[in-house]
Amino acid sequence: MNEKRKFWHNSQLDVSLLRAYHREYAYPRHGHDHYVICLIEQGVQSFTHQGTKYVTPPSGLILINPGIVHTGEPASDGGFQMRSIYPTVGHMQTAVHQLTGQHNAIPYFRDVRIDDPATTHSVWALHEALSQNGEPLETESRFMATLAQLIKRYGEVRPVERPLGQEHTAVQQAKTYLEDNFDRPISLSELADHVALSPYYLLRVFHAEVGLPPHAYLQDVRVRRAQRLIELGQPLADVALAVGFSHQSHLTRRFKRIVGLTPGHYAGQIQTPHGSPP
Repeated sequence: MNEKRKFWHNSQLDVSLLRAYHREYAYPRHGHDHYVICLIEQGVQSFTHQGTKYVTPPSGLILINPGIVHTGEPASDGGFQMRSIYPTVGHMQTAVHQLTGQHNAIPYFRDVRIDDPATTHSVWALHEALSQNGEPLETESRFMATLAQLIKRYGEVRPVERPLGQEHTAVQQAKTYLEDNFDRPISLSELADHVALSPYYLLRVFHAEVGLPPHAYLQDVRVRRAQRLIELGQPLADVALAVGFSHQSHLTRRFKRIVGLTPGHYAGQIQTPHGSPP
């Protein structure tokens, strides 16, 4: 495999990201004006950071603060493959504010190398959503939750989250809003504004009461609506657009995850005499 490098910029969140494979290329000493969240997917990577050399195996994470000079190079014959996300100082300040209510606080990661399966999965899922320009609600939710997770676990000063209150009414309003607007893109900020809560606090109280984050609840609503349309005999491509999926493949993936069958298999098992649902 040759050297490969692909950059994206997610315009919704104004964040850049990279996916790369390096077999021989070594990054020289350099720094950034943003944070670096880097996941090594395959192979072994090494880097020097503030005079110390680190080795990163598959599933290892690297956290680099703005302005810190570092390197990066292959540490195995086969090279290494990585995913990187580059949050700005402003992104991190927003995350701290939503965690604690503190304004203008800038987090500093004390650990540059971490091995944590839960955090690795969060970073991988976030990179996937960002690089594929996923649903606004899912992308923003994953972004905010992942930054908060990193700050809480690896920040130099661990912030104290705002305690959860009794927000039953707000959660019910959020559910209703998702059910009424399931067929169009919805952002977390829009949903939070509707119920007068901060985005991250809404994530927490919604998940605590419903058992799902808002983006997963929205997908569940869309799949339920899709089932009804399939039972009425509507073409699958039309069903996907009607319930808010931009492509039929998105419907297929979500439908199978929730129902256990593809929409096509589900349609084949449904009998609709006289055009009415069973």
